[in-house]
Amino acid sequence: MATRRALLALGSRAAAVAMLPHASRSLLAQLLTPAAQSPPVRPDEMTANSAPQPERYPPPDFGPPPATLPAATAALRGANSLKEHARRSGLIAGAAVAAHDLQSDPALQQLVAEQYALLVPENELKWRALRPTSTTFDFTHSEALFAFAAQHAMQVRGHTLVWHNSVPDWLRKDAAQSNVRQLLIDHIRTVVSRYRGRVHSWDVVNEAIFPADGQPDGLRKSFWYETIGPDYIELAYRTAREADPHVKLSYNDYGVEYDSDENAARRASILALLERLRQKNVPLDAVGVQSHIKAGSPNSIGRGLTDYIQAIHAMGLEVYLTELDVNEDDIADDDVAHRDQAVAETYRQFLHIALASPAVKLMLTWGVSDRRTWLNDGPTHHRKQPNRPQRSLPFDAQYLPTPAYFAVRDCIDRRFKP
Repeated sequence: MATRRALLALGSRAAAVAMLPHASRSLLAQLLTPAAQSPPVRPDEMTANSAPQPERYPPPDFGPPPATLPAATAALRGANSLKEHARRSGLIAGAAVAAHDLQSDPALQQLVAEQYALLVPENELKWRALRPTSTTFDFTHSEALFAFAAQHAMQVRGHTLVWHNSVPDWLRKDAAQSNVRQLLIDHIRTVVSRYRGRVHSWDVVNEAIFPADGQPDGLRKSFWYETIGPDYIELAYRTAREADPHVKLSYNDYGVEYDSDENAARRASILALLERLRQKNVPLDAVGVQSHIKAGSPNSIGRGLTDYIQAIHAMGLEVYLTELDVNEDDIADDDVAHRDQAVAETYRQFLHIALASPAVKLMLTWGVSDRRTWLNDGPTHHRKQPNRPQRSLPFDAQYLPTPAYFAVRDCIDRRFKP
């Protein structure tokens, strides 16, 4: 029986290859190779670090934030800003922010408004933030972010309507007695309708692919998969489109950037998912490349990412770089200048590849300043570098531009130049 199931899975993958445009086939065909069928099974750092943490790690002590922006940062406003350089290159530049940080920090407010044209809430639009109970919603913090965006003529991305790592405790506890399918429909209708006409794009489904779970189609055995079934993805997109006929709907996922067997399997599974959705006329406008990359990675960024973006473009979809940051845990050198240079060079290597395609329309960093990055929150960082805060973003803890800032801006300027 196991052998027959494996053969059927292999046949379905071959069929998916045949359905794709020629430019997409070479990448999806990697699923037919033994290495891509059986990626190495190891702890999934992304899931572990982004899940609600049973252990709370104390944040780095940077002291109070600056009362005003440093002169070197103030000089980068207007025509010198990331958002203006991006606009001239056909991009929208944005960043993820947390409502509490933004509300309590005037200098950060100024920095975000001057440098970015779009913001995305880190957590404020996820289930755990919006749904204190099965019958109530709490939009307090999300409304604060939308108000800030409106005040500064910024766009907003919605993140995210369906994600395995943001299921409220009450829903997990009561799932057997609940109509989870109807709860999902009602949640998406309520949230998307509330912000209809005020959102650039929604990450409708986030991180639905995980080949290590052993599913023939590479789908993650998530709460949503196990309580509703694999059609929860189609259901989510159709419901979102009904709630807002004009907003762009995106699928968002990670682990596609490197030329490795593991990333190749993820790319191929995602492309197969996209093709299945397209064959069913499921409404979908864009694909998010999370872009959580690492300085010091043994793997290169190159042909795999290029082919992946090209395959998405061939499907008529836009590509968004949605959560860009550089993890520098693996840099052993504690010298700040050397670390900063390694981080900046990693941004350059990635963006040189990613920005080459006209399909890429958005570029967002997951955070603004090293003062607040999720990379300091999870167990992996505290295991590798327990006493060393990350230097992973365009601005440091004092809101000074880092070498990464200028690397990102330079890559934007050189986007379509030889």
